Amino acid sequence: MAAKGLLGYNLPMEKISFSDAKKRAEKLRAEIDRIRYAYHVLDKEIVSESVKTSLMHELSQIEEMYPELITPDSPTQRVAGKSLAKFQKVRHAHPGLSLNDVFDSSEMEDWEKRVQKLVPNERLDYYAELKLDGLSVYLTYEKGLLKTAATRGDGTTGEDVTQNIRTIESIPLKLTEPVDVEVRGEVYMDYKQFEKVNAEQEKRGEKTYANPRNLAAGTLRQLDPKIVSARKLKFMAWAIYEEGIQTHEQEHEMAKKLGFKVEPNSKHAKNLKEVEKFLEEWEDKRKMLPYQTDGAVINVNSEDLVSRLGIVGKAPRGVAAYKFSAEQVTTTLEEIRVNVGRTGAVTPFAVLTPVKVAGTTVSRATLHNEDEIKRKDIRIGDTVIIQKAGDIIPEVIGPIKNLRTGKEKVFKMPTECPICGGPIIKPEGEAVARCAAENCFAIEMQKIGHFVSKGAFNIEGLGEKIVTQLIEEGLIENAADLFALTEGDLTPLERFAETSAKNLVESISEHKKVSFRRFLYGLGIRHVGAITASDITRKFRKLEDIRSASLEDLQVIDGIGDVASESIYKWFRNKKNLEFLKKLNDNGVEIVYEAVKNKLEGKTFVLTGSLNTITRDEAEELIRINGGNASGSVSKSTDFVVVGDNPGSKADKAEQLGIKIISEQDFLKMVK
Repeated sequence: MAAKGLLGYNLPMEKISFSDAKKRAEKLRAEIDRIRYAYHVLDKEIVSESVKTSLMHELSQIEEMYPELITPDSPTQRVAGKSLAKFQKVRHAHPGLSLNDVFDSSEMEDWEKRVQKLVPNERLDYYAELKLDGLSVYLTYEKGLLKTAATRGDGTTGEDVTQNIRTIESIPLKLTEPVDVEVRGEVYMDYKQFEKVNAEQEKRGEKTYANPRNLAAGTLRQLDPKIVSARKLKFMAWAIYEEGIQTHEQEHEMAKKLGFKVEPNSKHAKNLKEVEKFLEEWEDKRKMLPYQTDGAVINVNSEDLVSRLGIVGKAPRGVAAYKFSAEQVTTTLEEIRVNVGRTGAVTPFAVLTPVKVAGTTVSRATLHNEDEIKRKDIRIGDTVIIQKAGDIIPEVIGPIKNLRTGKEKVFKMPTECPICGGPIIKPEGEAVARCAAENCFAIEMQKIGHFVSKGAFNIEGLGEKIVTQLIEEGLIENAADLFALTEGDLTPLERFAETSAKNLVESISEHKKVSFRRFLYGLGIRHVGAITASDITRKFRKLEDIRSASLEDLQVIDGIGDVASESIYKWFRNKKNLEFLKKLNDNGVEIVYEAVKNKLEGKTFVLTGSLNTITRDEAEELIRINGGNASGSVSKSTDFVVVGDNPGSKADKAEQLGIKIISEQDFLKMVK
């Protein structure tokens, strides 16, 4: 069999000597890498894909004949890795820091003033680079050969994803110089490949992905490198740790010299005015890029200055992350409806023609209250601007009035509750209208739903339909009546057999004992959420202490404002509420008072993935018992993200924001 390639070597493969095969393999590797570099770094296709495939095939044959010629940097080794059981941990040579965000030119100017104050005699220049919305990774090279690749992790230690990284052709397995160096950059997926993967998923009848960033992050965490290879991820470098580099601009130049692609639109700026011009230009132009970008990184160009400016909190003072405006789209506001909440609040919301924004399809959006609708002059039938950023609830920004036809209708808040028919009133000085009915079915439904929710009594099996049925059958008037239910009450009802009735009664009985914080949160007192409940139970050791507290006693609690204090004070002086508490006690509900611990004081945790030794609810309880806060979404104010098995996008966002990621075991050590 003859081996044919671009370099014209046509001897039958079986007749190639070891010496000739070695020379040929070296030339093939060099040529394939030249093609790779031209395509992935210089964006030049110097030969067709079929030519490259032919060269790869010839190299594979030679290496199959002489396995001792296989080198770690051979292009044939990009997809040779076997599936892993799990990812190992690897420590970074240089810690990864997070960046402080700025959102407009005013904040940019404030940042510069803070920097200039620390180095008053220095003239500042900058290097601005578009920030890819991908997954940050660390690449370690020894003598120019790729040794390890790791995710950012907690900034100090990440997951070893070397096998997966080797499949990414824009990452050189061998640098152009035999140096020892650590390179940082972003693994991403361009829009074209993203659409291709989604089309394949759709063709197979499988779930499609929300956005390129999530798909790239999920792909890099695949334990099978062949899956990673098939999805054709890409990489751009943005930092190199090597002595002698004086500016961030030189880091980019060195990256290109060593064989990496860098973000091609990055630019040196002599002053902040040029930076602002760069940001203004790319605010709209970024939509034309073939990959996702969520902002720009603005670096004080001098490496020496960045070092001298130091670090504040978790972020270097000499670097800032500028965030482009949140994604916005337009759609039609078809209808305005209202919800009735557990406090009686009647809240309008928009029913929209479904539209995709920030990676998700939106058909509902908040309108806040009637005053807000009037202020923005939002009308039914309007073409409206919808905004959604990250985990934030979609919001109607306002109408495009020039597109009105004259058929649009002004919204009028209903005067009667859509659920019970009771009067809707708007208390003086408040923006929110409320159902004033004493026994509004919707309010009681919401109250009971809140009472049995995960953050409160956590009683399973009490969905909306069951609660509705129990109220309609006259078995319960409020949540306290749940604890008096018997199997005999339930078995005659539709949907209940003997087993299901027994299971529900047992589930309710098992939750008669509840922590003080959960109990207080479950009462559904207006303005008392889970965090406020934690703050109160750290101050007052018993329920009786809260009942006897004066308004002034409540107002001095950290984190409790005047509005919440007054709401709590009034709740415990309402006759109906006191009767509810007595009924809970009579029906066997017992508050568990735990010793107050403050190990996690002021720290905010987010949980993601499946925990092995405790449930998520138990973990959240441990956080609050120890003085911390448990949040459902990752933000800049998050201190730790606890990662279990199969973590979701929250782990990716934590990496992106530079938030510390810890294991379940690390978390348990913190609360012991």
